[in-house]
Amino acid sequence: MTRQVVTRFAPSPTGDLHIGGARTALFNWLYARGRGGKFLLRIEDTDRERYTPAAAAAILTGLTWLGLDWDGEAVSQFEQRARHAAVAHEMLTRGTAYKCFSTQEEIAAFRAAKEAEGASYAVFLSPWRDADPASYPDAPYVIRMKAPRSGETIIEDQVQGRVVIRNDTLDDMIVLRSDGTPTYMLAVVVDDHDMGVTHVIRGDDHLNNAARQQMVYNAMGWGVPVWAHIPLIHGPDGKKLSKRHGATAVGEYQLQGYPAAGMRNYLARLGWSHGDDEFFTSAQAMAWFDLSGIGRAPARLDFKKLENICGQHIAAADDAALLHELQAYLAASGQPALSDAQRDRMSRGLYCVKERAKTFPELLDKAHFLLISRPVLPDDAAAKSLDPVSRGILRDLTPRLQTAQWTKDALEVILNDVAAAHGIGFGKLAAPLRAALAGRTVTPSVYDMMLVIGQDETISRIRDAAA
Repeated sequence: MTRQVVTRFAPSPTGDLHIGGARTALFNWLYARGRGGKFLLRIEDTDRERYTPAAAAAILTGLTWLGLDWDGEAVSQFEQRARHAAVAHEMLTRGTAYKCFSTQEEIAAFRAAKEAEGASYAVFLSPWRDADPASYPDAPYVIRMKAPRSGETIIEDQVQGRVVIRNDTLDDMIVLRSDGTPTYMLAVVVDDHDMGVTHVIRGDDHLNNAARQQMVYNAMGWGVPVWAHIPLIHGPDGKKLSKRHGATAVGEYQLQGYPAAGMRNYLARLGWSHGDDEFFTSAQAMAWFDLSGIGRAPARLDFKKLENICGQHIAAADDAALLHELQAYLAASGQPALSDAQRDRMSRGLYCVKERAKTFPELLDKAHFLLISRPVLPDDAAAKSLDPVSRGILRDLTPRLQTAQWTKDALEVILNDVAAAHGIGFGKLAAPLRAALAGRTVTPSVYDMMLVIGQDETISRIRDAAA
């Protein structure tokens, strides 16, 4: 019987959700969701000096915005510390760990002696590893895991391939400190085991940790999960992603107005591929995503490609869903909410403004004619088209519009008739109409604007401009 796939995302709440962390969460989410499995969330909050509730909340907010839902409640690693300590003591009972009473000074002296012998790095060999418990002093101690002293540790990684690590380069790592607190290496393994995690998909900066963590699994007789260490994300210049490349936190992308579906699509494509497919839905990504499609080389962030993908998602979005996300963007960025009238016009007019908008600010800019109220104030370029002759033509147009059937076909006949009567082409009439209806020179189709804002509003705006 095949066991259920369980993945997890385990961020440290010391800052905003980084774009690299978001992609790691996305890969875990896609892998689990595409196989009917569980996607779990664990907050690794054991570093109490750097932990902040605000950072933990920012992680949840970022995941929620991206649409990455997790199963059950988020687990706090800090709250599991008693369980971690219990496992360390169970390792003592099993004989796979031991009490070490070596002081920091003794460890430093050991390393100094090895360096004097010419060793570039010396694995600390504790004298307490095989000591008789009867010789234990009444002094503070740490619990160290017994690492194998010879042979190799093999990591069968689904992305990096077969990784071989010599055991003589691995020390007897501390699993429980002298103050009784667990180390990160122990806590991660215990939590993953207790949460039933079957696949550990994370950044390749954790690859070296896998060897030590695999030893903990073996020491406890637990099954080892499937490892998949994914390459990091670099900036466009091929260097490690940093603030100098632009936004690095997921929240910044939300505030810049990128749609969540576009971000999911782009992040999924960042280091993973499915043939030549660039644009796809989340449902398609869930069906297609597998670990074999992840490359070994670091992915490069490409902002132009991100904008292109986001533009395609805005164009393809359901209007009601797009309007809902647009309002969420306004709220998140501290902008005024749409009025009832604006929301009504947007719901009717999104079809004619969403085709070439790559972000929500661009969408709002293209929807300017839907959001403004009378009197429409033309910008400098548009105002030039409202000369006395053009205003006279608009005055002649108004009575025809009052009795018109409000359809595109009927409006085309009227506008072409009026233009012909004044000896001009339609393009000459369109310019003052754009100025009257939107106050801009670049707008959606004149017909689309007239149909969306309606007969009364169209006539009123034309009258204002003609006056």
